Amino acid sequence: MSHSEHIVIVGGGLAGATTAIELRKRGHAGQITLISSEEHLPYERPPLSKDFLQGKSAVKDFTVREEEYYTEHDITLQRGVTVTGLDRAERVVRLSDGTSLGYDQLVLATGARPNTGGSAPIEGAQLPGVHLLRSIEDSQALRENLGEGSTLAIVGSGWIGMEVAASATQLGAKVTVITPDAIPLAAVLGERFGEHLLKIHRAQGVDFKLQTKVRSIHADHGELLVDTDAEPIRADHVLLAIGAVPNTELAAAAGIQTDSGIVVDASLRSSDSNVLAIGDVAQAFNTTLRRQLRVEHWDNAARQGALAASTLTGGDDEYDWYPYFFTDQFDVGMEFVGQAEAGDEAEFRGGEDEFIVFYLREGVIRAAMNVNLWDVNDTLRGLIGRSIEPERLRDPQIDLESL
Repeated sequence: MSHSEHIVIVGGGLAGATTAIELRKRGHAGQITLISSEEHLPYERPPLSKDFLQGKSAVKDFTVREEEYYTEHDITLQRGVTVTGLDRAERVVRLSDGTSLGYDQLVLATGARPNTGGSAPIEGAQLPGVHLLRSIEDSQALRENLGEGSTLAIVGSGWIGMEVAASATQLGAKVTVITPDAIPLAAVLGERFGEHLLKIHRAQGVDFKLQTKVRSIHADHGELLVDTDAEPIRADHVLLAIGAVPNTELAAAAGIQTDSGIVVDASLRSSDSNVLAIGDVAQAFNTTLRRQLRVEHWDNAARQGALAASTLTGGDDEYDWYPYFFTDQFDVGMEFVGQAEAGDEAEFRGGEDEFIVFYLREGVIRAAMNVNLWDVNDTLRGLIGRSIEPERLRDPQIDLESL
């Protein structure tokens, strides 16, 4: 491609901002326009359920770059507008303010939105006091209503649900988590670690209604009543944390191939070679795992933003890294790398509070997790794909590096 081409990036999150930043670092001299539906400067989302929700950090602490950076590097920010249509033949995007913008190359970083029940939305999801968590405003609204004596019902026990349960409890709220799962996060991290998290949360006072489905939410005498297939749950506020839905509508309406996300190859190009997709919305081909993946995590957004910039400036890099994510809940901090599946064998190394888990299938390490142990994740990443005897993995006397 020409270094004078106009690159338009749709989506002002970490993935989109990283693409713009890396394009300039790689010498792209053409126009760069970053379009964001939010008024904020591009920011990172993990603090919304953790430090920012607890009041321990400010927006500036997780803003990707200050406004001066974009000005100094000639990156045009269009904030508070959405892209309403895409004309691939004319290479034009239509904006919600009534204007249109031409492009030579387009990057879709449209992200995902909180799920409210899919094709069968939860009745009462729009009631005052029912919260979603995706934006700074969402986190602020939730924090303003949490404190000593408040009650919060969380629907869902995935990453957001469990992190908010910990944060809200630390703010003094009484929290009840309602989930159809028997063990939180067991499908991702295995039953043993799921039980470990469950024990920690319960010890801090979080109540769990396991294997329980929510039918509806109703307002009742100043409270919210969550109707379930077991007992009803009363709370001042409710958080719906039942996953996310990728924002594929723009691409699909323009005839770009979509599936569980926007389908892209290992260089992040879609079925239209002039359109890339990155971050939460991208279902990308991973050359190491030999399959399409859609990953909704901070690390993937940053890495795919850099990969998109490489692709757009003539690089030959590919999507070849293992998925990585992290979480902090109460006094548990963990990092996970790889791709584990239900049925993988879990081998534990370490004690009750600080340990490593290896996930194996047919003797091959597929993923690994470090819990309250730091500066080992790169080593664990290097062990994925290797066959190592389980007894050696379990033995803390054997140096990790020597494995």
